[in-house]
Amino acid sequence: MESFKTFRKTFRLSPASIALMEECPRCFWLEKNKIWKRPETIVASLMNGMDKILKTHFDKFMKRGELPPEIRKHPDTKNLKLFDNEELLRKWRNNLKGISWTDEHGNTLYGAIDNLLVNKDKLIVLDYKTRGFPLKENTSERYQTQLDIYNLLLRKNGFETEDFSFLLFYIPKEILETGEIIFDSVLVKKKVNPNNAEIIFKKAINLLNSECPSKSCDWCYRL
Repeated sequence: MESFKTFRKTFRLSPASIALMEECPRCFWLEKNKIWKRPETIVASLMNGMDKILKTHFDKFMKRGELPPEIRKHPDTKNLKLFDNEELLRKWRNNLKGISWTDEHGNTLYGAIDNLLVNKDKLIVLDYKTRGFPLKENTSERYQTQLDIYNLLLRKNGFETEDFSFLLFYIPKEILETGEIIFDSVLVKKKVNPNNAEIIFKKAINLLNSECPSKSCDWCYRL
């Protein structure tokens, strides 16, 4: 295999593009080399709307120096507080900017976070998820790489992070007679491994500077 030092192309990758690589290396290679892009599916507007109002909801409590009720009494959030650097939070939440790191070869990894908790001098990633069904035993596993990447980016930018992150799931429960929709919330604590994220990032760059993978999926099999 060609040495990593001899790469001629540089790339900008996000957790979403890394997820595409893990799903189909060929689709990933074709898209990032600007040959073909997998058709976009319809993104549920409910998820986007929930993301916006959740950030507004949490920010109200952050400005009061409190945790919102859905995580306040959870045993894993004792003595934690919400990250209150509003300028940095606004930047890191921006889907076009986010928080980024560029390696020595000019390849960039970036991501947009939802929120952060603070334990003394250490940051803890808090990511919101909206689901239509109750959690399964392995539901949180699909977000492992995403959480690892966020922690890697924070550490590469000089911030200390705990060895765990949180996923906060919101699941529709019922509709009241008034028309209000009630959601259940489930907070899941996940161990993180930033070193694994860096390994996956390097693997992605290796792949993009190699020959196009031959194995195809239902999206790219005709190419």
